[in-house]
Amino acid sequence: MSTPVKIKLIVSSALLALSLSSGAADIDAGKAKAGMCAGCHGVAGISANDMWPSLAGQNTAYLAKQLKAFRDGSRSDAIMNGQAKSLSDADIDNLAAYYNGLK
Repeated sequence: MSTPVKIKLIVSSALLALSLSSGAADIDAGKAKAGMCAGCHGVAGISANDMWPSLAGQNTAYLAKQLKAFRDGSRSDAIMNGQAKSLSDADIDNLAAYYNGLK
């Protein structure tokens, strides 16, 4: 095995271990928190209005990134900025995992 391949393998293993040790998201907590999202994004994450995106099945990392951007103001939307302000990192991870699991 070449040195670059070994390095990639070591880095990948370290990242996997870090993600596993940080704790898994709580999908049930995400479902409970999702009530605040249902008015626009639908009860099952499928929006009935093209004005708001459906969240069901979206990529977990993408959802978390967008919620954090709304929370810190780097992405601007009057409704979403207000909604996201109250979310902790754990809330965001839980919501992202919950919506990712919906189809």
